[in-house]
Amino acid sequence: MSTLTIHTLETAPAESKPLLENSVKSFGSIPNLHGVLAESPGLLKAYQSLHELFVNSSFNNDELTVVWQTINVEHACHYCVPAHTAIAKMMKVDDAITEALRNGTKLPSEKLQVLHETTLKVVRERGNISEEDIQAFYAAGYEKRQLLEIVLGLSQKVISNYVNHIAETPVDAPFQKFAWKK
Repeated sequence: MSTLTIHTLETAPAESKPLLENSVKSFGSIPNLHGVLAESPGLLKAYQSLHELFVNSSFNNDELTVVWQTINVEHACHYCVPAHTAIAKMMKVDDAITEALRNGTKLPSEKLQVLHETTLKVVRERGNISEEDIQAFYAAGYEKRQLLEIVLGLSQKVISNYVNHIAETPVDAPFQKFAWKK
């Protein structure tokens, strides 16, 4: 059992309160992950900033989902896989993409499959991917910018996945119907 607190606007450190107010504006409530992150105002701010930067990267919604869920599944994040399943639905991502990522099956397009495989290699090899892998990524239609943006998405997901493991963050009610286990 984790000793970390899921903060509310009332219990959060003063520096985290405006950040949690942003969560309420964005999501209508404070996701449990944000409540946990609020213990460290700098970490919550970093997470929110990285999220915003990644959402505004050159990836489209399908590609954002592939990067996020590839990392979530690889890290076996009990919280983020269901949360990003719900987010993918809100972003109108094809369910076939989400299901392939959740179940470890082939994605519906070769380009997305290459993105998935490259993301996995970046995670598993800690960035030490081969020139051959990089060239395959470019051959699929991606650019240098997007190779680096995988690292941006990974930075966001390391924060959320690792904190959720440490905190044993309970899955928010709206995401529970998308529960997932590796």
